[in-house]
Amino acid sequence: MTIAVLVKPNTPETKAERRDVLAAAQTTEQQLLLFDASTEPEIATAFENAAQRDAGALLVGSGPFFNSQREYIVSMAARYALPAMFNIPEAVAAGGLISYGTSLTDAYRQAGIYAGRILKGEKPADLPVMQPTKFDLIINLKTAKALGLAVPQSLLVAAAEVIE
Repeated sequence: MTIAVLVKPNTPETKAERRDVLAAAQTTEQQLLLFDASTEPEIATAFENAAQRDAGALLVGSGPFFNSQREYIVSMAARYALPAMFNIPEAVAAGGLISYGTSLTDAYRQAGIYAGRILKGEKPADLPVMQPTKFDLIINLKTAKALGLAVPQSLLVAAAEVIE
């Protein structure tokens, strides 16, 4: 199956996303179609091209632009019957198929711990850099059913949330 990847060009996160997704595709011998989009018409063109090239799924890049366009992207994914994966749970609540990303609850908890340490007198420059350690899988079963997809029980059990 070919996977379409939607990224916003010329942003700090895009360079790393491109590198990581290309490395993963090479390791797994997965065929990718990379599409740059920074406007709504470019998103529409990406979907048209993905459909013409028989993409079987879509991975949506991160960043505020795609977050602000999540409802439009979800509507285009439904129009083209393209299963779409996001890194933000709000996209799944809007009708996207699946999201997998940093647990915002855990990130806020870690930020609170940092704030507490600073308020107790520690210097911010002395605090260690912390990476996310908890990730949430969110699945929209209604979308899966509309796409004719069966979600394996192992995924449903692993999900932090299942939208029905």
